[in-house]
Amino acid sequence: MEQIYKGKTKDVYRDTNGEIVLFFKDDMTGKDGVFDPGENQVGLTVEGSGLAGLKMTTYFFELLNKLEVPTHFISSDFDKNEMRVREVTTFGDGLEVICRYVATGSYYKRYGKYIEDGTKLDTPIVEFTLKDDERQDPVASKETLVALDLLNEEDYNTIAALTVRISDVVKEKLADKGLELYDIKLEFGRDKETNDILLIDEISGGNMRVFKEDENIHPLDIGNYLL
Repeated sequence: MEQIYKGKTKDVYRDTNGEIVLFFKDDMTGKDGVFDPGENQVGLTVEGSGLAGLKMTTYFFELLNKLEVPTHFISSDFDKNEMRVREVTTFGDGLEVICRYVATGSYYKRYGKYIEDGTKLDTPIVEFTLKDDERQDPVASKETLVALDLLNEEDYNTIAALTVRISDVVKEKLADKGLELYDIKLEFGRDKETNDILLIDEISGGNMRVFKEDENIHPLDIGNYLL
């Protein structure tokens, strides 16, 4: 297969049939050997984390497809740590969207003067961030995204609504297992053929903060509860 992109936690290939294949690696984001979904660098390598991420991603993408939520997911091969997906185009160099149910992480770092860490938010808060390692993935308002010609207002509203819908599905499934979703990071793109907005990338423990009462559940352990 031809490698067309080398990422932090996944590599992207095109096979001989022209299909796009994601390979899930055992690398995780973090700093100084500590996992952190908000970091934009590889902080540690954990054997089996790639497969764990693929299994959870497959579970949620299959569920979302049944709910007719638009995603890029086609199929998975657990023996190869691979997921086949629809080919997409990205918004700029990539657009990530965070849905927050609890004030923590980078949100608390920004607004800690006005809110305590761990405060439950009255409604989900959606934040758009631009994938830009050099600038630490800056948060971008709707007006900024429109001014930069990355989205129009309709696109923004579509993605924001999809983010809350998808995040609520994940939150509900975790709650069924006695877990609480604090925040989750999603990524969106456009179907290269239809131009429709799709959920892309993955939904795994490495994209979210999950707690059981006051205990922060390690991303690799979330699947043990869920699956």
